Formats: sequence, structure tokens, C-alpha cells
Amino acid sequence: MYSHMMVGSNDLEKSRTFYDAVFTAIGGRKGSMDPKGRLIYAHKDSLFLVTKPINGEPACVSNGGTIGFAMDSPEQADAWHAAGVAAGGTPIEDPPGPRVSNGRKLYLAYLRDPDGHKLCALHMLGAEG
Repeated sequence: MYSHMMVGSNDLEKSRTFYDAVFTAIGGRKGSMDPKGRLIYAHKDSLFLVTKPINGEPACVSNGGTIGFAMDSPEQADAWHAAGVAAGGTPIEDPPGPRVSNGRKLYLAYLRDPDGHKLCALHMLGAEG
């Protein structure tokens, strides 16, 4: 169901540093800038874009919103989290690790990007968790 996500930023260079780090940590490529000045990241048939708001107003964060990224393993989630912290992200909630939600075993890691957007790395655990 996920095709793309776009978030606003007040500092595209700070966002580029952060998102280049978290996406290359999980096997993605660095972002590219399109002619409209948006950063574009393509990975696993999905797009993630970062832009200054078109209406000229400051970018703001969705209260209660979370953007989740699927991970291939707990180790990949840890690498994503570490890269994000090193590139200016803020660790939030519990440290990366296993959780149980509605009877499902998950491995989760949470960050806020430099603009405050809440991000989650999620790996579904099977028998290994």
C-alpha cells in the first residue's frame, strides 16, 4: 500500500545529511535533488521525498504521526538507528529492541529527524525473536 511519503524541511542540507546516512545504512542510495528542489530517495520500489513546503510556510511536524520503514533484520534496524543518531537524529522512546504488539513480535527503533519527524525502523520477528 505504501508508494511514497513526503516530509517538509526547513533545512534541506541538514535533512540531506541525515537521510543520506539512514538510507545508505540499509543499502539505499544517497538522495538526488529534482528540478523543483526536492530531495528524492528511491529504495525497494518506494519513494521518500523531502521538500521545503510549497506554500512558503515553515515546515512542521505531524502530531501523532510516525513514518515506518521496513527492515530486513534487527541488525539493519540497529545500523539505521546508529547512522541516524550520528547524522543529527534524536533517539526517542525505548532503545532499539524487541517488542510485542497485539501478539506480534516486532523489533523497533525510533528516531526524530532534524526537523522533528518521528521515524520508526520495523522488522517483523518470527521464531528468531
